[in-house]
Amino acid sequence: MTDEQRLATETAWTNPSVRALAGDADPLAVVIERARKLLLAAIDHGLTGPPIDPFELAELAGLQLRPHADVVDAQIVLADGEESKTSGPLSGLLASEAPLAIEYNPTRPRGRLKYSVAHEISHALFPDVAEAARHRTGMGAVPGFSGADSWQLELLCNVAAAELLMPLTAVEGLLDIDPDIDFLMANRARLDVSTEALLRRVVGATHRPLALVSASRVTDAVSASIRVDYVLASAAYTPAVDRGCLLPPEGPMAEPTAVGQTARGMAELAGEVVQAQAVGIPAYPGRSFPRVLAILQPADTPTSAPPGLRFVSAAIADARADGPVLIAHVVNNSAHGWGRTGVANALARQYPQASAAFRSWTLADGDNLRLGNVHLVDVGRDRPVWIASMVAQRGYGPSAEPRLVYHALATALEQIAATAIRHRASVHLPRIGAGQAGGRWDLIEQELDRSLVRAGVDVTIYTPPTRSGARQ
Repeated sequence: MTDEQRLATETAWTNPSVRALAGDADPLAVVIERARKLLLAAIDHGLTGPPIDPFELAELAGLQLRPHADVVDAQIVLADGEESKTSGPLSGLLASEAPLAIEYNPTRPRGRLKYSVAHEISHALFPDVAEAARHRTGMGAVPGFSGADSWQLELLCNVAAAELLMPLTAVEGLLDIDPDIDFLMANRARLDVSTEALLRRVVGATHRPLALVSASRVTDAVSASIRVDYVLASAAYTPAVDRGCLLPPEGPMAEPTAVGQTARGMAELAGEVVQAQAVGIPAYPGRSFPRVLAILQPADTPTSAPPGLRFVSAAIADARADGPVLIAHVVNNSAHGWGRTGVANALARQYPQASAAFRSWTLADGDNLRLGNVHLVDVGRDRPVWIASMVAQRGYGPSAEPRLVYHALATALEQIAATAIRHRASVHLPRIGAGQAGGRWDLIEQELDRSLVRAGVDVTIYTPPTRSGARQ
């Protein structure tokens, strides 16, 4: 159960829009069911993802889209003067036949804008949506930050927006693993959602003891204290820190001074020692310093990763070890060359001879790209280094289904283990299959343990550090 869902189950529903939606039924269950039904129908009509494009989804639902620079984020309004009812192939799944328009501010960060539009689509699931303009509350549907009981409506729209943008299947592989802020940021880019939306989703749905803290500087100065704006916790954790707490201007939560910059370390918050991983997100209007989101977990939280897997925050192309090194990555079964982005691109720049050898191998025989095959090339100069390309991804590009093929990965990893043992090499990998291939990292970890660690191979997993100041 997510934090928002838990809050919802503890709520005495008084908001008239919520009561109109559900009657005597559970509003949370009703809004989730309607959001999922809309998304599945959109996929049947050609919508792809993740990432999910809420603009395309709005058009399928017959909702007009209007860029409007005077809107803070987005709002849904009655489309006066237009046709008498909403028209689109999925318009019958909306709760009102009135013509509706989503007005949005095109200057907002893309991830935030997508979440805002998805939030407004969620408003269209409520039968009285046409009676008044609806828009996100400034603090994201936190009780006490919006008038009367309107936060109840906003909370349900946040839940529905998460279902539309990040179906649980899209984030399952992130829920019960050791949290890594740089890995989460890489998945944020893959899902094309805002940092805040992704972290709220992960922390709310995990079974681990995690909390998400949103904070900002009291004044626009690097030396200013940091105030906690809100705290969302998983069902397994009750952190000591709470909304309104003042934190000192040092430590991991004070380090991010640019959007996308990450920091990690131990911190004492409200008397509790925690592991904190923080990232900068866009500032409040009129401020220079970014807001900060931090994932917290108790200092003594045990790791969930299989023993024998070593994790580092570094670029895999720079992999180093005392002895022979075998660097392995995943390739797809359709392209004759390595990709031009991400890990493959970094390896190609560092080891161009390996990239050229792989291309020659694929062109020599089309059967070489059969799933489960491995291309191995010796690129050592002053030290023994091999690059292994594992054919474990079916095709490339956006896909509604994961492209990683787990049985092919298992077959390839068994070959990697045999090679590593033969050459007494350590194996170095990125978080294979959990990027554009859409695989679940928790399942991939298990396969790495079975195929490599239990065979006695030293394994290091690389997560590239988020670039300071990277744009969202």
